[in-house]
Amino acid sequence: MKHNVDVHVGKRIRHRRWMIGMTQQQLAEKVGIKFQQIQKYETGMNRVSASRLWDIAQAVEVPVSFFFEGLDEGQHHDTVEGDILADKEALQLVRAYYAMPEAQRRQIFELARVLSDAA
Repeated sequence: MKHNVDVHVGKRIRHRRWMIGMTQQQLAEKVGIKFQQIQKYETGMNRVSASRLWDIAQAVEVPVSFFFEGLDEGQHHDTVEGDILADKEALQLVRAYYAMPEAQRRQIFELARVLSDAA
């Protein structure tokens, strides 16, 4: 039976991987395992060991604590609370934004900020 914490950590792994545009295969290669194991981690079917979570954090360039953000003691959710990247359109927008050169990103950011202030 899946534990809610394992499901939460798996979802955080998946969302970070998506956010940086990495495939399960690419993550698996960086960590030194098969992509099927990444699938099992992301669904919460398999629990991620501390050392493996450390390796995954290094591969996706976040601190280990990232995977536990939004997880309150005694309170478990099916979705990661406040995770805008669960929306595919938002995820595509974030990927497109980070694919731009930094100077263009700053211009897009300023435009979005001005437009949101006007709304």
